[in-house]
Amino acid sequence: MPTIRAAVRRYPLVALTAVVGVVGLALNWTPAAGIVPWLLSLYALVIAAREAVLMVRKFLRGQFGLDVLAVTAIVATAVVGEYWASLVIVLMLTGGEALEDFAAGRAKRELNALLNRVPQTAHQVTESGDIIDIPATEVEVGDRLVVRPSEIVPVDAVLVSATTSVDESSLTGESMPVEKAEGDPLLSGSVNGPEAVTVQASARASDSQYQRIVELVTEATQSKAPIVRLADRYAVPFTLVSIALGAIAWWVSGDPVRFAEVLVVATPCPLLIAAPVAFMAGMSSASTYGVVVKNAGTLEVLSRAKTVVFDKTGTLTSGHPVVVEVRPKGTLSADELLALVAAAEQYSSHVLAASLVDAAKERGLALAEVVDAREVATHGVQAHIGSRVVTVGKPAFVAEHAPGLTRLELQSGEAAVYIGIDQEYAGAIILRDAVRPEAARTLTELRALGIQNTLMLTGDVEQTARKVADELQISELHAECLPHDKVRIVQATTPRPVVMVGDGVNDAPVLGAADVGIAMGAKGSTAASESADVVLLVDDLYRVVSAIKVSQRTVHIALQSIWIGIAISIGLMLFAMTGALPAVVGAGLQEVVDLVTILNALRALGRGREIPTTRTATSKSVTSAR
Repeated sequence: MPTIRAAVRRYPLVALTAVVGVVGLALNWTPAAGIVPWLLSLYALVIAAREAVLMVRKFLRGQFGLDVLAVTAIVATAVVGEYWASLVIVLMLTGGEALEDFAAGRAKRELNALLNRVPQTAHQVTESGDIIDIPATEVEVGDRLVVRPSEIVPVDAVLVSATTSVDESSLTGESMPVEKAEGDPLLSGSVNGPEAVTVQASARASDSQYQRIVELVTEATQSKAPIVRLADRYAVPFTLVSIALGAIAWWVSGDPVRFAEVLVVATPCPLLIAAPVAFMAGMSSASTYGVVVKNAGTLEVLSRAKTVVFDKTGTLTSGHPVVVEVRPKGTLSADELLALVAAAEQYSSHVLAASLVDAAKERGLALAEVVDAREVATHGVQAHIGSRVVTVGKPAFVAEHAPGLTRLELQSGEAAVYIGIDQEYAGAIILRDAVRPEAARTLTELRALGIQNTLMLTGDVEQTARKVADELQISELHAECLPHDKVRIVQATTPRPVVMVGDGVNDAPVLGAADVGIAMGAKGSTAASESADVVLLVDDLYRVVSAIKVSQRTVHIALQSIWIGIAISIGLMLFAMTGALPAVVGAGLQEVVDLVTILNALRALGRGREIPTTRTATSKSVTSAR
């Protein structure tokens, strides 16, 4: 019942039209049947007057749509006594708007939801040393706060504790954990590592990094041009043709009823209903691929996309480190060294530990039994495995137990884990954020779908990003980008429409600025999902291809339905011009036309030609680093 009441409040004209129709039907079986024509005609004319006022206002703003034909058809049918046809047109007009509104999802969630997903409380350290929870908005510059393990930093701050590691991937695009020492700045929205730390607020919540990103999202979204309804593009020529045919019939016959008879079969119901039904069906079809389309108009824009822009970290890459090389030093083989390291790392809470264990399992290596293990937070782990003492972690930590360690020269985007065994340096393992296995196929198929230009935007340095761009044959690369840089580049990019695919908080503004924003919602931030037009619920980049295929098929069916309705209507209008088609029969035939176009539009519910998907392991977000 609450849902019905909400629907009535949201679409009162649809509800009122239905009530008038029910009352009219009921009165038809009573002695008061004579008032039915007056009731329905008067109601239809009132709605026509209302639509005419709205039509004039739109026309003054330079907008022209289906309103002219709808108003003309309502008035014409009411004048010639086809009051039931008038009511049907009113229902199609008001119901079509409600259906399109539902399909398009115009009731967007407030952008303030971005802030609702970050911690609303901060753990303040009082002068007496107690810890109390206060609203994040009440934090003042200079306040001391405690940030617990894996918590999001609520405001921009400076680290007071000795060390920590934070995940800034959703803010800066940097995929590797970032080490912080006393005095280093911490950005709001970054994720603390496995140890609780004390920080000192350097900005209020309203002035912090996360809030600035929200403001960018708001500006970018408001700058988007409104989407023109697909059916409106055909409204002007169809209206002119319909009125012209009706006028010719009137002029030739000398009978004004002939004009109404022609207009009865020219009702715009196929245009009002076919496209919204097709788009709603297409949105439903997209959901079967784990693709949530928030706005029906998005499908139309997506179907015409010419440029696709990608974020790097977490979008084209997996967003978490994987082992790319094992460099043993000594008698152990690469597999033997990896197996020992993985055995020790089973007892570590560090994010790199999970990557090392996964690498050993993927190679089918047996992990030896660990006698005992000791982890030194953010530095490494030491374990007794059989008769060996294995030390794994940062170079300084390992060097304390294994003299002779030599640091490796790493490229940007890489991390190294060093290993010591029984007081001797045993080698190192290099990890890197790897390109998604489905990325190359995704780019190839996007080009086959008509995408003319591909770009990669990233906060990473040029050297790291260039390797990914070259491997995937990306057309353009823009490295070391801040959020506002990304917005500026996307707004200037051609050809359009431009689709942006990203996943992090730093991608939220550019997702809002693009013609269509697609968020990797399965692992991405809430900020990205909120500002995007499309959200991929499955951590699979290939679903971008699925979304575009569904959009192209949906628009094809919607256009086909519109043209079927127009063609049949024009045929009926030509026949009505002869005077051989009474208005009441024409109204009945028009309902057949409506049914045909709606049934055809519902074909968009189908999956069409099967769209294959790529199975990928669910990525784990980087939450800390040594």
